[in-house]
Amino acid sequence: MEAIYRKNRTRAKIHGTAKRPRLSVHISNMHITAQIIDDDEKKTLAYATTVGSKLTGTMTEKAAKIGTEIGKKAKTAKIKTVVFDRGSKAYAGRMSALADAARKEGLEF
Repeated sequence: MEAIYRKNRTRAKIHGTAKRPRLSVHISNMHITAQIIDDDEKKTLAYATTVGSKLTGTMTEKAAKIGTEIGKKAKTAKIKTVVFDRGSKAYAGRMSALADAARKEGLEF
């Protein structure tokens, strides 16, 4: 129940626009998904996930690979700055590995 409150509290303060879309990250026990979303148009601009891929390694390594992939896709979509939406997860471990990898690819948040 606390995770729902934390997620709602985080999302209430975050809104993606065309100039600065939202980088939404979801981490489950087995998969990692990252999307860059324009909330005004209600469109997903870039998307990266481990679902259906054959990535190997620990979940932290997979998170770093997804961060690199979303950074590259954002670069091709000409997106430089985003608002980071961690959802209900704490900014540590897998979440910070994904964020650091995305920053190395040129995303600013």
